[in-house]
Amino acid sequence: MKFQDQLQLLRKQKIMSQEKLAEAIGISRQAVAKWEAGQSFPDMNNLIALSGLFRVSIDKLVKEDDQNCSYDYIEQQDYIKDDVIDFLCHAKRVTYAGKGAEITSTRPHSHDLQYVKNNLKYIDTYLGGEKFAGEEALWCDDLPFWSMNYIGRILADGFSGDFLKECLLLVPKEYPYRGPLVHQNGDYKYHCVINGEFQWFNGYEEIFYNDMKVYECIFHGGAIK
Repeated sequence: MKFQDQLQLLRKQKIMSQEKLAEAIGISRQAVAKWEAGQSFPDMNNLIALSGLFRVSIDKLVKEDDQNCSYDYIEQQDYIKDDVIDFLCHAKRVTYAGKGAEITSTRPHSHDLQYVKNNLKYIDTYLGGEKFAGEEALWCDDLPFWSMNYIGRILADGFSGDFLKECLLLVPKEYPYRGPLVHQNGDYKYHCVINGEFQWFNGYEEIFYNDMKVYECIFHGGAIK
């Protein structure tokens, strides 16, 4: 269930109109209407207010399915070593997000970035610009064992590539795919939803500028052998 649907369900369960919800957390009814229509996304302060009002975690608010998308970090550690997650997060920070240098293209007009440490290798390769698609993958001793595919697009003026990179630099160890669940800087707001675990997952990320959605990206991946 997406955030806007989750919000509507929680509001109706509490028998509240959009006006009453807006009044309860000190915002306009129009803002609530935009959230429920998927046209904008609340900032961190409003997410905290909604969490307190409905007595649910922020994770439950922003994730699609509270049961399926619950991320069990202990189980992940049983599946894959902690140093691999550290490697992946660092590799992401020093390549695209960190404006790292590209390597020689592996396909016509592709953008390729690589990071290697000891027996671990990370490669990110993508095509396009305003509309793009790509893949990130991990190798151990030159054998691939994990991959993530993504496709995204810029939707409107106001998109900032620097803000996207800022978000991707904040990739959390608990969700080592894109950016954090929620991040805001000035008029820019980012949120990311994750379903599943490291070995099999999917998700999407969005950026809003002045409450207008200007960017979206979906991704999925998992273990390979």
